[in-house]
This record gives sequence, C-alpha cells and structure tokens, in this order.
Amino acid sequence: MNISEAIAERHSVRRYTEQPIEGEILSELQNEIETCNAESGMRFQLIVNEPKAFASLLARYGHFTGVRNYIALVGEKRADGEEICGYYGERIVLKAQMLGLRTCWAALTYAKIPGTFTVNKGEKLYCMIAVGYGENDGTEHRSKPISELCRIRGSVPDWFYAGMEAAVKAPTAMNQQKFMIGLDHGNVKATAGRGIHSKMDLGIVKYHFEQGAQRKID
Repeated sequence: MNISEAIAERHSVRRYTEQPIEGEILSELQNEIETCNAESGMRFQLIVNEPKAFASLLARYGHFTGVRNYIALVGEKRADGEEICGYYGERIVLKAQMLGLRTCWAALTYAKIPGTFTVNKGEKLYCMIAVGYGENDGTEHRSKPISELCRIRGSVPDWFYAGMEAAVKAPTAMNQQKFMIGLDHGNVKATAGRGIHSKMDLGIVKYHFEQGAQRKID
C-alpha cells in the first residue's frame, strides 16, 4: 500500500481486536514515531498493551472498545504545537494504515493512566491516537465540496487538484473541515478557521495536501 492508497482507505476506527502489535509491525511503527520526533522536536510516545486509558466513562461515551494501544502526542508548549502534532500525528496514522493497523484521533475521550507516558516540565499532552487491529475498517466521512475549501487566483495546475483531493479526505474534529487552502498564482497557503482543534486539523490537512500535491505549502 502506498501513501495515496492509505489516504483513500484510512477511516477512523473505534473498535479493536485483542491482537497485539508486535514484531516487525511494532518496530516499524516505533521507528516512524522516533523519526517524527527527531524532525518535529516533539516527544510522541507509543504505549502498548495498556487497556485502561480507553476503558473510562469518557471512552465509552466516545464509543471506543478494545483499545489497548495508543500514541500520546506529547511535546513542548508552543504556539504552533497543535499544528505540529496534527502534521506529524497524521504522518504516523497513515504509516499505521500502511502497516495494516487502524487508528482514531482522540482529543478528550480517554483517561490519563499514571506511569504510562511522561510529560516533562514545559510540555503538555496535546492529543492521543488509538491504534491497533480494527474490528472493521471504519466508514468514509462526508466531505464538503472542494470548491468550498479553497480560494483560487490564476490558473489551476493538476498538482493543486491532486493536493485538494487528498486534503478533503483528512480527518478533522467532528468532521468540521474548518480550513481554507488558497492558491494565488502558483503560491499555496493553508489557514485554519474557527473551531475546536482547528489548528491541529490544519496540520493534518497540510500533510494530506502535501502528499497529494507532492510539494510543501506554507
């Protein structure tokens, strides 16, 4: 599976089997997390075989079952922290999809279990990502039309359309899609709208767009 297939096929999954993440799959996932930490300056941590965090009342409210593995998105408190977590967290999510795992972003529906991960002084827990072998592959979310999520000045190259097709498949909090991608005579800029976790969503959307367009954006 390549990155384009992962973007198309990845959907949020909240129900997981008891199959452990182990062997080469575990090593590849951990290596991806370590690479993202080195590039981003964050300190994401993989927790495996820990069933309590997603067994709380909040987790049941979020309809999670069987979650035994998750990634704690921990990093320095900084103005662009949420966006960085979204960007690199989604990179890990798509890697997990390519490894045959399933995932779900979780902003509040989990409990913090002492001793499972560390948050140092000057850091914070931004978010968590449930990961494991899903009972199903999830379902596709409804997306706004591309025309509502971009503003264009000048001609539109094929790479921009490819980027937008990937961007509209990005997961966002409550499927709100509060973002805008502008194309101004070949220059691309993505901005977040107002909404819960919209800055984190922006990071997720940017990663999707860049994979589709095969170029960096501001």
